[in-house]
Amino acid sequence: MKYSIRNELLVVFMTIMTGTILLCWFLNSSFLGKYYLQNKQQVLRKAYSNLNVAIREGSIQSDHFEYDLQRMCGIYNISVIVIDADSKLVQSAGNDSDIMMNYLLDRVFLDNTANYELIEKNENYIMEIAYGERNGMTYIEMWGTLENGNLFMTRSVVESIHESVQISNRFLAYVGILAALVSGGLILIITKRFTTPIMSLTEISKRMANLDFEVHYNGTEKNEIGVLGLHMNQLSDKLENTISELKTANNELQKDIEKKEQIDEMRKEFLSNVSHELKTPIALIMGYAEGLKEEINQDPESRDFYCDVIMDEANKMNIMVKKLLTLNQLEFGNDVVSMERFDIRELIANYISSADILIKQSEAKVIFEETESCFVWGDEFKVEEVFTNYFSNALNHVKNEKEVIISFDRKEDTVRIVVFNTGDPIPEESLPHLYEKFYKVDKARTREYGGSGVGLSIVKAIMDSMHQEYGVINRSDGVEFWFELPVK
Repeated sequence: MKYSIRNELLVVFMTIMTGTILLCWFLNSSFLGKYYLQNKQQVLRKAYSNLNVAIREGSIQSDHFEYDLQRMCGIYNISVIVIDADSKLVQSAGNDSDIMMNYLLDRVFLDNTANYELIEKNENYIMEIAYGERNGMTYIEMWGTLENGNLFMTRSVVESIHESVQISNRFLAYVGILAALVSGGLILIITKRFTTPIMSLTEISKRMANLDFEVHYNGTEKNEIGVLGLHMNQLSDKLENTISELKTANNELQKDIEKKEQIDEMRKEFLSNVSHELKTPIALIMGYAEGLKEEINQDPESRDFYCDVIMDEANKMNIMVKKLLTLNQLEFGNDVVSMERFDIRELIANYISSADILIKQSEAKVIFEETESCFVWGDEFKVEEVFTNYFSNALNHVKNEKEVIISFDRKEDTVRIVVFNTGDPIPEESLPHLYEKFYKVDKARTREYGGSGVGLSIVKAIMDSMHQEYGVINRSDGVEFWFELPVK
C-alpha cells in the first residue's frame, strides 16, 4: 500500500534516529573537546592538591606516594615534576623529567609568554595552554610553587584530547549506522504485528461498504485494535438488520403508492375471471349431480364415475379458490413482503429433496449442480412459492429427454435463477400472456393435470411485490423460465 502506516512509522522512526545520531555527533564535535579539556584541568588541580598533602604529611619522597603518583599519571596521561630551591629533583612521574625540569626553570626565570594561552592564574600556580615550537605539540600545563616553596609542573598532551574526540565520533557513527539498520529491521517486524490486524479491518470495512456483512473480525487482541474489531462486528450486524428493515419499509412504501390505483381494476378483473373459471366446473357438478338424482344410470360403476367427476371438479375448484385467495392477498398488498438475506441455493436444494416423489411420478431427471452458497435479498417464503410454481410447471410439461435443469446466472448485483425443461416450445403469440390470470396455452392439457392458470399470475404478483425481473424464453429443445433477485 502506497500510504501504509507501517512505512510511515519506519520513515518517522528512521528520521528521528538519524536526527538523534547527527545531534550526538554535533554535540561531540562541538563540546566533547571542551569538556575533556575541563576534565584535564580538574586532574591537574587534583595532582597539585595531592602534592601539597604529601608535603604536609612528609611522604612526598616515599615509595608509597611515588607509586600512587605514577598510577595517577598513567591513568590520566599526565606528567609531574617537583624540584626544590636548589633545582634538585624531589619527585617526578610520567615522561621526560629532565626536559620538564629545564622547561619549568625557563618558565620561572625567563617568563616567556609568546607561545602560551592563559587559562587560570593565582598566587600559587598558573594554568595555560602551551604550544611547543620544536615538536609542534600542544599541552595543557600547570606550574607554580607548593606550600613548602618547592617548584612543580604538571602537564598533559592536548592532541590526545582531539584524537579521543575523533575516535569517539567515528565510533558513534559506526554504532549509529548499525543501530539504525538493526532498529529498522526490528521496527518492520514489530509494526507488522499491529498493521496486519489493521489491514484485516480495512478489508472488512471495504466489504461492508459493498454491503457484504458476512465477514467478521476474528482477532483475539485485547488492546484498542481488538476493541475496534469487536465494534466493527457489532456495526456489521446492526447495518445488516437496518438495511433489511429499510428494504422491507421501502417495498411497503412503493406498494402503498400503487395500491389505491390497482384496487378497482383488480376487483373487476378478479370477479370476471373467477366467474369464467368457475362456470365450467359448476356446470359439470350440476349436470352429474342431476344425473345421479334422476337415476339416469342404475349400475354402481356409472354412479361411481359420476361421483368421481363431481369430487374431481370440486377439488379443482378448491385448489383454484386457494390460489385465488393467495393471489388476491398479494395483489391487494395484504401480505407483507419481508426482505431478508438468505441462501437461494440451499432453498432450492431442500425443495428438490422434498419433491422427490413428484419427480419420480413424472419420470423426469432433475439436474442442479450448484455447490457454492448464493446469498440474495428477498422474502424467503414467497421466493420459494415462485420456484415451486416454476418447478411444478416444468415437471408438468417435460418431454423428450425429460430433463429439468436448474442453474444460476450470477451478475454483479443480481443472480438469475433459471428453470429449464426439455419439451415443446410455447407458441410465440402466447408468450406475452403467460403471466395473466387464468391464461392457458393448452387448455385441454392444463385441465388434464389440474392446472388453473393462476400459478404464473402468483409468480408475477410476488416478483412485482419485490420489484424484481422475471420472464420466459423459448429454447431450441425446451422452455426456460427465470426470475432475478438482488445480491446486495
